Amino acid sequence: MQRYFITLSFDGARYHGWQVQPNGTTVQEQLQQALTTLLRQPIEVVGAGRTDAGVHARMMVAHADVDPSLCADASVLDARQMAYRLNRILPCDIAVQKVELVAPDMHARFSATSRTYHYYLHTTKDPFLHNRSWETHYDLDFPLMNEAAQWLLSQDDFAAFCKTGADVKTTICHLTHAQWHQLSPTEWRFEITANRFLRNMVRAVVGTLVEVGRHRMSLSQFHQVVLSHSRTKAGESMPAHALYLVDIQY
Repeated sequence: MQRYFITLSFDGARYHGWQVQPNGTTVQEQLQQALTTLLRQPIEVVGAGRTDAGVHARMMVAHADVDPSLCADASVLDARQMAYRLNRILPCDIAVQKVELVAPDMHARFSATSRTYHYYLHTTKDPFLHNRSWETHYDLDFPLMNEAAQWLLSQDDFAAFCKTGADVKTTICHLTHAQWHQLSPTEWRFEITANRFLRNMVRAVVGTLVEVGRHRMSLSQFHQVVLSHSRTKAGESMPAHALYLVDIQY
């Protein structure tokens, strides 16, 4: 068997997330079908994470194991050729940037050391940001939101931001970066990096920071919410269409 890492990007608007599901089209399903067609053998891929329905990825990594003896056309085993041919098969909203032959013990999920997400918002109506960024007309206090975000770096248990009922063994995550950046007079981006993320975590963090920015939650109350480890006390989960997985480090 040969193991390949596949780096790809996708527009998540029409997908029910990354992971294969019985009742909806997913990115993992599309990639597996394309690989199976190309390599003429059943292929299963393992992703670096599980993005929710509607979430986009500027960078996702997946690995696939290929049996060279089952490939009638050996040229398809060339990494550049595999990437080129996959892009001819995959739909227009999924694109492969590169394919790499890696060591058998490299794992798309467990070998990753960090992941970075971006969440976008804009404060005036913009047809070019529709379904790409969250439109809000709240007068948000971004310096205060950044103060709250910076405090998160001193914490490690993020149960308060984990979707209720999620099947996780631990809610411990190690954050290394969390900050709002102004991109223009009307556009902002929240950047967050950690070794791992819980299901729905980034959207819940953003929703709670928005409560702080609206002055509906003080910094002290924000601290209490995080330390309570209770999802019901945190802010709402923000819309998925403004969230992007942008980087994975190994």
